[in-house]
Amino acid sequence: MTVDHGEHGTNGRGRAGRALIAGAGIAGLATATRLGRIGWETLIVERAPGRRSSGYLVNLVGPGYDAAEQLGILPELEARDLGTFTSILVKADGRHKFAVPQSVVQAALGGRAVTVFRGDLESALYRAVQDDIEIRFATTVARVEDGDDGVSVTLSDGSTERVDLLVGADGLHSGVRAAVIGAERDLRVDLGLVVAAFPLDDAPASVPDASGTTFIGPGRTAAVINLGSERSSAFFTYRCPDPDAELARGAADALAAAFGDLGGGVPDALRQLAANPSAAYFDSVSQIVADRWSSGRVVLLGDAAWCVTLFAGYGATLAMTGADRLGTALEDAADIGVTAALDRWEAALRPTITKRQAAARAGVRQYAPPTHAHVWLTDMTMRAMLIPAGAQRPVTPSST
Repeated sequence: MTVDHGEHGTNGRGRAGRALIAGAGIAGLATATRLGRIGWETLIVERAPGRRSSGYLVNLVGPGYDAAEQLGILPELEARDLGTFTSILVKADGRHKFAVPQSVVQAALGGRAVTVFRGDLESALYRAVQDDIEIRFATTVARVEDGDDGVSVTLSDGSTERVDLLVGADGLHSGVRAAVIGAERDLRVDLGLVVAAFPLDDAPASVPDASGTTFIGPGRTAAVINLGSERSSAFFTYRCPDPDAELARGAADALAAAFGDLGGGVPDALRQLAANPSAAYFDSVSQIVADRWSSGRVVLLGDAAWCVTLFAGYGATLAMTGADRLGTALEDAADIGVTAALDRWEAALRPTITKRQAAARAGVRQYAPPTHAHVWLTDMTMRAMLIPAGAQRPVTPSST
C-alpha cells in the first residue's frame, strides 16, 4: 500500500468532493448524510449482504440528540421513541429487590432525549440518504492507495474507485483500519467480557408492562425489558477467560450456559433467542485505542476508530457526533486542505472519546461486579438515591 499525504485532490479548494464510506451502520450513514449536506458525493460499501434492521436499545441524549436534530432525522426518531420505563432490580430467581421509578429515569435523561432500537436509528439515517447515494452490499475495501490527487480504492468486487476521502466506518473489526492504521490485534483492548443484545418479538410475560428487570450478580448482568410485542429487548454481559471461544459457541449456546440458572424474564428471552439466534448482537467487550484516526485522506470514525463499548452508553451518540463534526471540518477545509481538516477534527473530538473510554472501563465493575460484596454495595448506593433525605435507615445485605 502506498500512502501519500498530498493536498491536490479533486475536491479542489472550496469545491465539494467525493467520498467512499466503508460501513452502512450508524457511523457510515450519518457521515453520508452530513457530507451530502455540504455537497459531497458519497458511495457506501457494506460487507453484509443487505440492510440490518434489528439491534439493541439506543439512548440519544445531549450531543446525540443534537446530532440527530442537525442531521434532520429527529422527527422520525421521536415517532419511534420507546420512552422511559421503570427499572426493577431482581434476585436470581426473578423476585423483586427494589424499583427505580420511571419518573426518576426520565429526570436523569432530561427533556431532550429519545430511546429507539438501533435498527430504527439506522433506518432513519438510511431514508435520509437513500435517494442520493449508492450502497453496494456484500462489498469491502480490498486495497488503498493514498496519493497526491486522491485515494484509489480497490474493492472486493474487483472495481476501483477514485475519491477525495475514504471513511472507515466499518466497526470494531474494521478492514480499513487494518489496511491503513494497524492490525486489530495491536489496537484492540479486550476487557474480558462478552456482551449480547437483541430484540424480543414477544413481550416477556414474567416482566411487568412498561418496565425492565435487571439481575446483577458476580461477573454478570441480565436485563429484560417489556415494552410490548416487537418493542421489548434483552441485554446480557458476563466475564469470561476467553471471549473468542465464547463467540465461537454462538449467542444462543453461550448465553444458555452462562444464564440458564436464572429465573424471571431470562428463560423467556433465552427461548426467543434460541428460535432466532441471528437477531443478536454478540461480541467481545473491546475498545480500539489508536494514536491516530487518520492517515492522509483516510479517516476512521465510530467503532472503527475508538469503540467505547456498550458500557459507555454513548456509542451511537459519538458516531453521529463524529460524523457531524467531520462534515463541519471538511466544510471549513477550503483553505487548509483535507488532511489539516482531519487533524483539527480529531484534536477536538479525542478528549471526549478518551473520557468515554475511561468511563466504560470503570463500568465493568457495575455490569460485572467481582464479588457479592460489590453487588451489595451497588444495591445500597442505588437504594440510597431513592430514599428522601432524613428517611434513610440501616439495611442488611440480601441474597443475590
